[in-house]
Amino acid sequence: MIVMKFGGSSVANAERIRHVASIIKTYKDKKPVVVLSAMGDTTDYLLEAAEQALTGTVDIRRIIDLHIQTQKELGISVDSLIGLQTELTQLLTGIFMIRELTKKTRDYLVSFGERMSVRIMAAYLEKEGIPAKSYDAWDIGIVSTNEYTNAELLDSVWSEIPAHLNAYKNGQSQEIPIVTGFIAKDSSGTITTLGRGGSDLTATVIGAAMNADEIQTWKDVDGIMTTDPRICPNAHRVDEVTYEEAQELAYFGAQVLHPRSMIPCRKVGIPVHVMNSYNLDSPGTLIVEKHSVAPNRVCAITLVKGVTLIDIVSTRMLGAAGFLAHIFNQFLKYNISIDVIATSEVSVSLTVNTKKDLTPLLKDIGDAADVQAKTGKAIVTIICDADHSSDILSVGFAALAQKGINVQMISQGASKVNISFICEDSEASDVVRVLHNAYFGQE
Repeated sequence: MIVMKFGGSSVANAERIRHVASIIKTYKDKKPVVVLSAMGDTTDYLLEAAEQALTGTVDIRRIIDLHIQTQKELGISVDSLIGLQTELTQLLTGIFMIRELTKKTRDYLVSFGERMSVRIMAAYLEKEGIPAKSYDAWDIGIVSTNEYTNAELLDSVWSEIPAHLNAYKNGQSQEIPIVTGFIAKDSSGTITTLGRGGSDLTATVIGAAMNADEIQTWKDVDGIMTTDPRICPNAHRVDEVTYEEAQELAYFGAQVLHPRSMIPCRKVGIPVHVMNSYNLDSPGTLIVEKHSVAPNRVCAITLVKGVTLIDIVSTRMLGAAGFLAHIFNQFLKYNISIDVIATSEVSVSLTVNTKKDLTPLLKDIGDAADVQAKTGKAIVTIICDADHSSDILSVGFAALAQKGINVQMISQGASKVNISFICEDSEASDVVRVLHNAYFGQE
């Protein structure tokens, strides 16, 4: 058995759905379970419809038109979509009447995109002579907490998913399951969403619970790249990375699996294959527990722009216990995550990437220390074998010095697979190009 996950761009229209169906057909002998996102911009359309409802207009024409046109082009008619569209209209009418959109209602609202896309895909596969059946995630045991917009899966999924899919895995059923991605239900039966990376999490937990041979995540790139090809045209595909490296890549800006979606596959050691739905000839990138061959010292370089650097200094706290605890408690108080950090006895430099107003946080920290926030910074991260950090840094710093570029902060992660630099947003792309050329060769 394998699990195949396709994002919204892969099923954006009838042409893409035909193409994805052809990919599924290629793998049908491997007993695939398919996880789908909503078609293209459907989720955005749903949220826009909610905003319109809040101001007095109930209108789902764009959503209906997209799905009706797709059915026409595919030569199918999915009766169950009519009921979903009626249900959606009733929900939006309720939002219009009470003029309120809660997190709970929002989760219910955005669920309609995936619920429609899986029904269309299953119907088209059936038309093409491939037995298939659509499932809302809760139909195969995907149950979550009730933290709306950011729910976590319950431990029961590990037994519930096999209870629903073992018949298919064992050959008693031939219908390929087509499953919704980032939605679930809580224990009381209310629809939830799984937050960032939710579709990837659904795919990996299904794969892990079913002890699948492989989890495939299909994207619009050839796999994991050494850096963003838009910055470095000579960026190339990485054959293999570890789970740990992939988590760091995702955390620091690369479009890979969300870090928390790695947890289920790491638990049972199932490989994840990042593949390109637009280029079937590409072998993609394999994510594994350990490298099968000796890796390069530097795996990839990532970039996150628009971060804020916060410098905190307090000579009054020299030798005082609890300085860092006090600082971190302020970030906890305002629910602001720290990305990169460097510390000394009396100073802390760290970065945050948030749209929240930092004024209250800075005021509270300022009661115990001198604090300064600097916006317009970027994090450039080298995913590497940090056991060789001296060699890696000497090469990188020599290349940056030659170009007259000074970094403002450096941090080596405890995972020993990343080294991060802080620089100005305006020079971040140059930093990436200089480092990429130093580690992977000139353009």
